Amino acid sequence: MRLSNLSGWFSIVSSTFTAVIVGFASTILVVMEASRSVGASPAEQASWAASLCFGMAATSFILSWRYRVPMITAWSTPGAVLIATSGGGISYANALGAFVAAGLLMVVAGLIKPLERAIEKIPAPIAAAMLAGVLLRYTLGVPGAAMAMPLAVLPLIAVFFALRMSFPLYAVPVVVAAGVVGAFLTGSLAGDCCAIGLTALVWTTPQFDLQAVLSLGIPLFLVTMASQNLPGFAVLRASGYQPPVQPALLVTGAASAALAPFGSHAVNMAAITAAIVTGPDCHPDPAKRWRVAWPYLVFYGLIGLMAASFVNILGALPKDLVTAIAGLALFSPLMGGVSAMMKDPRDVESALVTFLVTASGLTIMGIGSAFWGLVAGLLLFAARHLLARRGSA
Repeated sequence: MRLSNLSGWFSIVSSTFTAVIVGFASTILVVMEASRSVGASPAEQASWAASLCFGMAATSFILSWRYRVPMITAWSTPGAVLIATSGGGISYANALGAFVAAGLLMVVAGLIKPLERAIEKIPAPIAAAMLAGVLLRYTLGVPGAAMAMPLAVLPLIAVFFALRMSFPLYAVPVVVAAGVVGAFLTGSLAGDCCAIGLTALVWTTPQFDLQAVLSLGIPLFLVTMASQNLPGFAVLRASGYQPPVQPALLVTGAASAALAPFGSHAVNMAAITAAIVTGPDCHPDPAKRWRVAWPYLVFYGLIGLMAASFVNILGALPKDLVTAIAGLALFSPLMGGVSAMMKDPRDVESALVTFLVTASGLTIMGIGSAFWGLVAGLLLFAARHLLARRGSA
């Protein structure tokens, strides 16, 4: 019994570690580019990263511990892309005001009951298809990464599938560790990545400029809801959980608004990294997977304290290596999503439409493909079920 408990905690900790490494390393450079686009100084850039980490650690722990569901949060990667591409000409203080506005809008959304109920009623095959479509875009990066860095990536692929045949629990953590160690030993880490030091949070009083709120704050809210929160809830539903939508929006929205003066642009439900900790590879018992909240709190708390140093270290990893590790880590969740979306033959068509539109990567009006995949799948799902009801009447 004691060995079983140790094994369970090992899988929880290793899955969480993988989620943290993949989530942080794969998009931290986008976040830093966003901070630079609105004129953040180096100290403010480090504060931006640290405040996001502290917010993710705290909100994940609160939600997971309270509801006994593995509800991990993340920063808004689409939001960071939006800021990086649209933040030019907006001052740092005005950008922070827009971030506060976006967080408050998230709280308002959490108070609207019809929105909560609509999210909770998303059909499971559609939710699974959206998850699979999002994951596919990441796993498709593995072949290209292997072509770009064959000596580094091909051995990782071989080790990954060899371990999945006999010891699937250890496949992802071993690949993550091997990739980081390999980059260090081969000198693939770029620049000076060994500077160590604690990161201080830097307060900047937000300024509320109407133009900044309209051009940055409201789009940030919309893109975060459409491309992060909806897929995040879908991940939980596809894994068999019923997420408490309203509390999640209230907690993450309040945290986003409260941490904005330190640089945090948005804390929201995790989608990609959540898939790593919500499946059987994390723990065979779904009722115990919420315990990822403990190592998640510790890991992201430490990264927050050392944010400036980790920005240097993980940012120094070759981009193709990070792409390969992320794709391999999401291979098992992708299989689960594809299996779930094909489970009911009656809904395969609408699920497949959701999957294809989501995987396409299209962007309309600044809103990502995950939202449009959901819309397309739900419309077809509703039309087919309405016709079926009329036919049976």
